[in-house]
Amino acid sequence: MMGSLSIPLLCSILLIGKLPQTVSSFSSLRPPSISNRAKSIETSSTSLFGVRSAIRRARDSVLSRERTDKDLKDGIAFFYDRSSKLWEDVWGEHMHHGYYVPEDRTDHVQAQIDLIDEVLKWAGANDGAPPKKVVDVGCGIGGSSRHIVRKYEGSTAQGITLSPYQANRGNELAKEQGLADRASFQVADALNMPFEDSTFDLVWSLESGEHMPDKSKFVHELMRVAAPGGRLIIVTWCHRDMELGEPCLTKKEDKLLAKINRAYYLPRWCSVDDYVKLLEKEGAVDIKREDWSYIIAPFWKAVIKSSLNLSSVVGLLKSGFSTIRGAYAMLLMLKGFNSGLIKFGLITCTKKEE
Repeated sequence: MMGSLSIPLLCSILLIGKLPQTVSSFSSLRPPSISNRAKSIETSSTSLFGVRSAIRRARDSVLSRERTDKDLKDGIAFFYDRSSKLWEDVWGEHMHHGYYVPEDRTDHVQAQIDLIDEVLKWAGANDGAPPKKVVDVGCGIGGSSRHIVRKYEGSTAQGITLSPYQANRGNELAKEQGLADRASFQVADALNMPFEDSTFDLVWSLESGEHMPDKSKFVHELMRVAAPGGRLIIVTWCHRDMELGEPCLTKKEDKLLAKINRAYYLPRWCSVDDYVKLLEKEGAVDIKREDWSYIIAPFWKAVIKSSLNLSSVVGLLKSGFSTIRGAYAMLLMLKGFNSGLIKFGLITCTKKEE
């Protein structure tokens, strides 16, 4: 919904390495244009993350219990409202991983831009007539949307996010870049999008599907807003596919994912194969999938390397439970990735012509 699993994962590192102080210092990072929102966040955070719920949250974290849908949405919005400014300051407007071919490239910002272009190329979006109406589901601060409308002349994009900060910042950047008439952003739920049926000829979801608590409803909404003949592109973190005759993940794998979920406000995971089956059920055609885990892996190494210093350790000790838990979960994420449990999956398809 916000942009990606990479943001909670990598912002944990950035929070540690760049900000050796408590979470409350984020209030000084917020631009004046959202000062009122900042005050409401600070007020609401008292009830959401305050003393009264501390015992319950600590217990649930230890037990790796699943959050309710409401808790997930509130937590996601809160997290991205307070962390997106930091991400932009360090890594720029693209809140996702990069395309590392060759794997030793060091131009990380360009690698993020290249990921967008390479995904579009892989999905066939460059074949035939270019898209005219695009929806960016889980738009972050709108980097993908603005790049896409620049890439395809005459196109427009609408982005949705649960984060008021991200929607506001996305519109600010669109105005600054002269794209306010072609790219706009709003707060909305990807499971209940405020768009008419059959509206967009390109439905784009880059690293946001992992936040969706109801994958079936998510896929249904993507298909609903797609125009007949329109293309869907889903780039998302998934768990591995099941082997033939294997009913589910192992208990050890489930336990690892449950710990990651608690730290990063994630629901239960699914596989790329699960997405394919959901799309088939919705009547999608020309379904294609691929695993790009190896292509994005060097991005993690680059971010981690940038934060491995003494100030990082001091910052970790000072930053409190949430950041320490996030740093620990980062190690769990890497463990899952290296073991082959966690995959970076690409899926594309088209909506059948009427």
